Amino acid sequence: MLNSFTKFQIATAIAVLFHTIGLVGLLYFDKTFFLAATPFNLMLSFALLIWTQQEKNLHFIVFFIACFLVGVAVEIVGINTGVLFGDYTYGDVLGFKFQNVPLLIGINWFIIIYCSGISIHTLLMKAINRISSDSGKPPTVLKALSVIVDGATLAVFFDWLMEPVAVKLSYWVWNGDGSIPFFNYICWFVISLLLLTKFHFAKFSKQNKFAVNLLLIQLMFFLLLRTFLN
Repeated sequence: MLNSFTKFQIATAIAVLFHTIGLVGLLYFDKTFFLAATPFNLMLSFALLIWTQQEKNLHFIVFFIACFLVGVAVEIVGINTGVLFGDYTYGDVLGFKFQNVPLLIGINWFIIIYCSGISIHTLLMKAINRISSDSGKPPTVLKALSVIVDGATLAVFFDWLMEPVAVKLSYWVWNGDGSIPFFNYICWFVISLLLLTKFHFAKFSKQNKFAVNLLLIQLMFFLLLRTFLN
């Protein structure tokens, strides 16, 4: 029976199921138990993205490594110096830490950048192809700017939506008066620009319907938590 479904549909169903369980659990049951499952849910999302990625060549592997290493590195600089993002501290929810930064945060950076890049790429392809057919030339510069800048904007929007929820769930806390500094979003945008530049020019398939679905699922997940979580 499973043969009648595509891997994108199967992955989406799994992601919806586990995000729904997590949402209901965090809103109506013991938060401690469901918070402990956060690393599992994050790794499950990562595994499903890898499974649905059609072309896992060297370029894709290098892109993943770049996202992971850059993500962990900037967080180490940020949390230990305050130079990037602001003054913040990670809790214990995300598991094992290196230099006060959970290593899972590198996976999270990859998920956000990859899903944002794939989503913008997918949304723009039809419009760009139409422009290309009308002009006779592929709008290479337009495509690059759209994927990189719009993708970075989408990644920052995701972070903006997630931040208050992450603080309530003790993923991390902002020191001082506890407010989220605007400087955090500036850093997110600049770093996302760099990683999405790598994403755009890396030569691997950018067609992954599940990545778009996962981004929408996570956006809805954090929107509902942001609205209803006490």
